[in-house]
Amino acid sequence: MPIAQDPLSVEVTLPREDVALVTVEGYLDVDTATEFQHHLANQLHHGRRHFLLDLSAVPFMDSSGMNIILRVYQEARELPGSVHIISPTPAVRRILDLTGVSITVPVSGTVDEALERVDRPQAAPAEPEV
Repeated sequence: MPIAQDPLSVEVTLPREDVALVTVEGYLDVDTATEFQHHLANQLHHGRRHFLLDLSAVPFMDSSGMNIILRVYQEARELPGSVHIISPTPAVRRILDLTGVSITVPVSGTVDEALERVDRPQAAPAEPEV
């Protein structure tokens, strides 16, 4: 008899008042994406502007998970805020790279690195050289 997959585990901590660290464990797919989305929507509702998504314990993510990340990225940018992916597993990183999501949503190795990116002012567009 096959062993059932563990349900998705989502833990939210607040390193700062406007920053939600969302630690995800388990498969992020069509069966679990709604739960993930509810956690993110709840944090948006409570005024969080910056989202650090720790995907280090996510062995698999399908398009459902990617769509939710892109949706919260769009919503956060309008605040203005940001979304950062932290330490994705190799399989998830491959999906992020193949789909171009890692070009849009910054990927960091650690929470501290992601927090530094939150604090870094947006770079002004480079002046054209004359």
